[in-house]
Amino acid sequence: MTRPLADYRRLAHDRLQDLDAATRQYHTEVATRANVASNLAVLEQAQGICQAVAQQVQQQAHERIASVVTKSLQAVFDDPYEFRIHFERKRGRTEARLVFERGGEEIDPMEASGGGPVDVASFALRLSCMMLSRPPIRRLLVLDEPFKFVSPNLRDRVRRLIEGLSEEFGIQIIMVTHMDELRAGEIIEIK
Repeated sequence: MTRPLADYRRLAHDRLQDLDAATRQYHTEVATRANVASNLAVLEQAQGICQAVAQQVQQQAHERIASVVTKSLQAVFDDPYEFRIHFERKRGRTEARLVFERGGEEIDPMEASGGGPVDVASFALRLSCMMLSRPPIRRLLVLDEPFKFVSPNLRDRVRRLIEGLSEEFGIQIIMVTHMDELRAGEIIEIK
């Protein structure tokens, strides 16, 4: 049994319509792919700009923070550490690693420096973060025994550091301490 010629024409016509539809879809997909590629290039360029700006901001923050912390360490200790922040990309995010340096050697502050330098650096970090906050916050630090690991012979230097930074940055510092060498400003004794 043979098919009538009309069936073959209809089948050919249907196949031509399918081919035409597939051709239109192909051209649409090609145009979409080109558009996506163009958008991807623009997004990659924007990402590069954002990363460059972020690195610049990180560098500026590092310079400000490291400067205050290093100067604080130098004001208290005879053989001071330099403070550094290393920014590292991990798991798709930027992480900050805080280190002390002395004589070209990198030292983990929590393992090799003793408590005194960590106390001074911690105070200076708090101060730096307050100074960098936007919008500016009230310039007040409340501290509870912040220098408990600083050697007694260095506490006078710590007191002068606190007084100097308070005046320089216009910061009010309220400190709870049992160390007479750290007394400065208005003293309120609670018994």
